[in-house]
Amino acid sequence: MASKGRRLAQGAMAGKKAMEKKSKEVQYLKTIIPCGMAAAAPPLGPQLGQLGVPIASFCREFNEKTNHFKPGIPMRTQITVNPDRSYKIDMISPPSTYFLKQAAGIQKAAMKGGDEVSGKISLKHLYEIAKIKSDDPGFAGMSLEKVCKCLIGTARTCGIKIVPSLDVEEYKEFLTQRLEWVKEEEKRLEELRQAKMLRL
Repeated sequence: MASKGRRLAQGAMAGKKAMEKKSKEVQYLKTIIPCGMAAAAPPLGPQLGQLGVPIASFCREFNEKTNHFKPGIPMRTQITVNPDRSYKIDMISPPSTYFLKQAAGIQKAAMKGGDEVSGKISLKHLYEIAKIKSDDPGFAGMSLEKVCKCLIGTARTCGIKIVPSLDVEEYKEFLTQRLEWVKEEEKRLEELRQAKMLRL
């Protein structure tokens, strides 16, 4: 029993030392926070709490820094936390998928993959998005052509087709039909899920 007690005490001491060492190091957190909507609720609140960041102060500062963006835009954010609990907020433009879906006028990407087309964007859209994303650290040193190629790959995974140009009326009709199909597909998947639960 005494031996077991010593082992527990040693384990607790090792954990305490690890925490003390961690508190003396610069720590980083990479996350996505909606513009103007940082809040203490999970998942952000607990993440900041583990790093010792004053949550209310952080949320206020982040929301002030992003108040010129449309509320809810997903902003990729890196938080650098110093040993004294001071912090620095670095924001990178939203994910490529956000820009692609916005340009295509859709909320949901392809549900099945393969040849499913969830939306379309023009080459002009692609070029404009590439110009924005070229400032991201992940694309540093890349030519605009290479950034476009990366975006084409991302668009393909989302089911977004890139075309030379778009006819506004034809595309409106496409989006209407697509929305109806998505609703029917979601209904079908929900029915399958319910049926599976009944079999359990």
